Amino acid sequence: TYSVPKLRGQNHEYIVAALKEYRSGARPHATMNAHASTLSDQDMQDVAAFLGGEEIKADPKAKPIGPIPAALAVCVACHGPDGKGIMGIYPTLRGQHADYTERVLNDYISGSRRNGIMAPFASQLKPGDVREIARFFERQRPGLRTVPKNER
Repeated sequence: TYSVPKLRGQNHEYIVAALKEYRSGARPHATMNAHASTLSDQDMQDVAAFLGGEEIKADPKAKPIGPIPAALAVCVACHGPDGKGIMGIYPTLRGQHADYTERVLNDYISGSRRNGIMAPFASQLKPGDVREIARFFERQRPGLRTVPKNER
């Protein structure tokens, strides 16, 4: 078991790409596969707009919070030094639950989650690296959050 991912502030393009991967089966998760299989492309755009809300913006003056893991070098080209995805297709990891990020990285390493970009990067990580990276990104602010009840 692991935390449900935080999506508020996530890149809209990334949420749509993730839903398409659930629909195709590239991301195995019985509940998400079932839900995504019923969504049209327009439905996915609408879901991403609702769940993502306003994206977290990059802050060139931001200083990373806490010690920087050496293995983070594998991540920064796509996810930035503080977890803000550098392009819309790359997820923002800043503030994400550490146990969720750890699970996802381990799924890429094992091959149970398939992605041609992530697989070679994740395969470079050792178990201790995965935990350190996940905890580092969880500490970064402002972070992703859940949708507040008054916005549902």
